[in-house]
Amino acid sequence: MSALDWLSQEAFSAFGQKVIWSDMIGNTIGLAALALGWRRSIWTWPAQLLSGLILVTAYASAHLSGGVGKQLLVIGVAAWGWRQWTRGRRQAQDGSLAIRFATWRERAVLLAGTAVGTVAVGALFTAVPELSWNPWPDAYIFVGTLAAMVAQARGLVEFWFAWLLVDVVGVPLAFDSGLAFSGLVYVVYFALVLWGMRDWWLRSRMSGTATGTVTEGVAA
Repeated sequence: MSALDWLSQEAFSAFGQKVIWSDMIGNTIGLAALALGWRRSIWTWPAQLLSGLILVTAYASAHLSGGVGKQLLVIGVAAWGWRQWTRGRRQAQDGSLAIRFATWRERAVLLAGTAVGTVAVGALFTAVPELSWNPWPDAYIFVGTLAAMVAQARGLVEFWFAWLLVDVVGVPLAFDSGLAFSGLVYVVYFALVLWGMRDWWLRSRMSGTATGTVTEGVAA
């Protein structure tokens, strides 16, 4: 049996829901990536890359082409975010990573881009049904996830708010798609997001400026 075949196998069943290995492993790594992001560790990005690669198998096994496409874009954005944080760390004399609240212009661009992207992707999923069985919620999560990652790569506190909005739709959609472990992980994401949001918010306020710096956590 190949690694891909094994990842598509059932790991266990719970509450009438089958949990496959790729769903469980990919989302566990994704959960670790979010925790690393809260600590401002650069290892959040390779973790997101690995999670995306494994979750491609999970979505493919559930016949969710839209989910596969989302994970491929997540992989690309994670590579870009990794580069952004690496460059930011090199530029800071004390090895710190700058985080801040977005300007009103940046917020407007993020909101407008998310709205336009959701409409465009939703229209695509509707026109090509094989891409997604639930086009509009899938499009919302698809674009919202990318918006959150872009905001994270730029060190914006608002990336936590974006994740909260994604979770609101992500939990029920994951369970409806038969990806029970994804649904459970989204619930844990919600708690971590609230915790991370508070931490980044307080650190940004304590900096005394809109571009304050915080010491970057270093993962072992």
